[in-house]
Amino acid sequence: MFYHMCRAKIQRATITETQLEYEGSVTIDQDLLDASSMLPGERVQVVNLNNGSRLESYVIPGARGSGVICLNGPAARLGQVGDRVHIIAYSWVNEEQARNCKIKTVYVDENNRLLEK
Repeated sequence: MFYHMCRAKIQRATITETQLEYEGSVTIDQDLLDASSMLPGERVQVVNLNNGSRLESYVIPGARGSGVICLNGPAARLGQVGDRVHIIAYSWVNEEQARNCKIKTVYVDENNRLLEK
């Protein structure tokens, strides 16, 4: 049996832009991707704390140090600049891995800069 477990989360990031005229995805600052171990093309869930929307998309790397969190394509309809979001990555693991799974949580400030926790 396999379990679908949360493996990484970027906590309370701020949406910095939206681009409706795009095929779809979420652009995330490369520094945040490195800190969270999320990969370009990886499937993620974006949970909007301001309006309660939840969406699935895939990661596009943004410029390192830019603080960018951009909802692209149809996802742009589910958030506004300034909204706070959690970005969550999951993985399929066996039972032993699931019992030892530790979530890698990345905390950011209002400018999406890494915070020490």
